[in-house]
Amino acid sequence: MKAFVFPGQGAQFVGMGKDLYDSSSTAKELFNKANDILGYDIANIMFEGTPEQLKETKITQPAIFLHSTILAKVKSEQFIPNMVAGHSLGEFSALVAAGGMSFEEGLKLVYTRAMAMQKACEVTPSTMAAVLGLDNNIVEETCDSINGIVVAANYNCPGQLVISGEVEAINEACEVLKEKGARRALVLPVGGAFHSPLMEPAKEELKAGIETASFSKPICPIYQNVTAKPETNPEIIKENLIAQLTAPVKWTQTMEAMIADGLKDVTEVGPGKVLQGLFKKVDRSIPTESL
Repeated sequence: MKAFVFPGQGAQFVGMGKDLYDSSSTAKELFNKANDILGYDIANIMFEGTPEQLKETKITQPAIFLHSTILAKVKSEQFIPNMVAGHSLGEFSALVAAGGMSFEEGLKLVYTRAMAMQKACEVTPSTMAAVLGLDNNIVEETCDSINGIVVAANYNCPGQLVISGEVEAINEACEVLKEKGARRALVLPVGGAFHSPLMEPAKEELKAGIETASFSKPICPIYQNVTAKPETNPEIIKENLIAQLTAPVKWTQTMEAMIADGLKDVTEVGPGKVLQGLFKKVDRSIPTESL
């Protein structure tokens, strides 16, 4: 059983996708189409922009989506999945690559999601922090004990959990978690509290976009962040994509579920090798590669 997995925000780098643009007429056509859909030259920002530009949520999310989906399309002969999954934003890339939605509609949805999330970030000062070296239940209990909004947001791998919430609550939680033995509790350079109740304002905009988009049954099951379970029913996929904005990314549980379902090797599709590293933390014997 072969899995293809798609990275999320944080995997971007200046120059991403340029090799595809230069070497493939299909890629060039899709990048140009993306520029038309978005109304600005995202390809130029990806190829020659600054790291600061690429860090903006409204740029980052479409950029990573484009790199991942165009790569899957250009290398379609190698893209033969038995299962797919994506980390946060990557779930949209996975769905498009697996035929659950068109490239055009996927890009529009990702842009809607990015803009809605950026707006939600501006409402309340908020952030995220990576907690290393503690059991999940200790981190969860600590979050529950803090005044203010702070929740477990990304279950990345055993011993690595990202928390999300209001700035003051995050800072307080980090101090308590260090006292409880965390190897690190490090505030991340992100624009807001993704996968927390503070993203609630973004949900309505994303829901409106999802309700009007056309979804199809994907060519293989997509393991979704919210449930860590395989899904092919378009209606349930839609519900989970909406819920994902305020729910935690159950990536550890997703990797474990894929392994339990017979996963034999993993290919990462898009910028970076973060997800390959996370799989190695769960089971070092599973071969990983980049597409």
